[in-house]
Amino acid sequence: MENQHMFSGSMLRKLLIPVIIEQILTSLMGTADTMMVSNVGSAAISAVSLVDSINVLIIQVFAALAAGGAIVCSQCIGNRDIKRANESAKQLIFVITLISVAVAAICLIFRFPLLHLIFGAVEPDVMEASGVYFFYTALSFPFIALYDAGASIFRAQNNTRGPMTVSVISNIMNIIGNAILIWGFDMGVAGAAIATLGSRVFCAVVVLCQLRKPKQPVVVKNYFSIRPDGKYIFKILSLGIPSGVENGMFQFGKLAIQSTVSTLGTVAIAAQAMTNILENLNGIAGIGVGIGMMTVVGQCLGAGRNDEAVYYVKKLTKIAEVIILASCLTVFLLARPVTWLGGMEKASADMCVYMVTWITIVKPIVWVPAFIPAYGLRAAGDVKFSMIVSIVSMWTFRVSLCIFLIRVLGFGPMAVWIGMFTDWTVRGLCFIARFQSKKWLRHKVI
Repeated sequence: MENQHMFSGSMLRKLLIPVIIEQILTSLMGTADTMMVSNVGSAAISAVSLVDSINVLIIQVFAALAAGGAIVCSQCIGNRDIKRANESAKQLIFVITLISVAVAAICLIFRFPLLHLIFGAVEPDVMEASGVYFFYTALSFPFIALYDAGASIFRAQNNTRGPMTVSVISNIMNIIGNAILIWGFDMGVAGAAIATLGSRVFCAVVVLCQLRKPKQPVVVKNYFSIRPDGKYIFKILSLGIPSGVENGMFQFGKLAIQSTVSTLGTVAIAAQAMTNILENLNGIAGIGVGIGMMTVVGQCLGAGRNDEAVYYVKKLTKIAEVIILASCLTVFLLARPVTWLGGMEKASADMCVYMVTWITIVKPIVWVPAFIPAYGLRAAGDVKFSMIVSIVSMWTFRVSLCIFLIRVLGFGPMAVWIGMFTDWTVRGLCFIARFQSKKWLRHKVI
């Protein structure tokens, strides 16, 4: 019976719905952001697309580190060990601050060499705009890292509404800031980047203040008095680094693909940039289910309820499949209006809609097994398997196949999605086999 499980239906809804709403609204705001920038010109949207390829890589590494801390917190909470949950939260804040400040400093100092190394000889106006956008977004890295850490700590203790509220407000601030700075002050990509920086500072400040409040299981305050504890830091990094490497290699693969697509010209770059946004939009609700799954499975395993962990991976995977199907159909219907509202050139818009059509057909079939069960495996501490499968599959099928199709056979940007569909299929088969084997349950986090 449902009431015999650790999480009732109402508890799952309270946990999952805010995460899904947060992910969807963030993605929608990102789409609106890109549409605003696209009206500045092709060079502007190309610059934002190229730099965001780097930014997403770095931000996903921060998110993976935050998830490592959240896994420890959620299992401690499931085990009713609140003292260890609080200490792991403090060490997560400490280590992610240290790493994010170092990464931001490196990106600020070497931003132009990095851009030239990764993207090569792009058009001068695109490179100039990329340098400006990269400067302001690099300044925001410590703030987005701190928000990720704080939000993960809240989610680990079943509080998903708080991060959702902060995220919604900050995204609205970002859009309003974009409108004022891009159109009111004619600041172009600099205006978009400054608005993003401001919204991320807001997120970090608010979430850190909220963590100080009593009457919640995990309370973090006196931030400047936190001192490193090697035992907790090692555990957080041992869980976070494999996921960070996985996410990092995933984004490096996207950069390799983006570098190849950039040789096809501005029309292809713009079409691929918008297609990436729409594909992200139709999958983001499913990702929300996966994020919620980490809390649920982590608490089940912390309580020693392996049977419950298996049950919820299956249950939430089915929910994610229904959500992905609905999301893909919705985005497909919106694709043409979005390209029109974004002021895209007809050639880029037609190319984008063609690719979105194929994504709508294939994604509901193979995407969910490739991504959602892996969240449950990571919550159990089975992070190395996920890392190895994802990296090998991505570089073998997604990147290599895409580059071969474009550079050797002369395919257009559709080659990106042929490679991606193959990667999703292989990855999904591997994760299904791992889940069925139950080997992921043998790992110990606490």
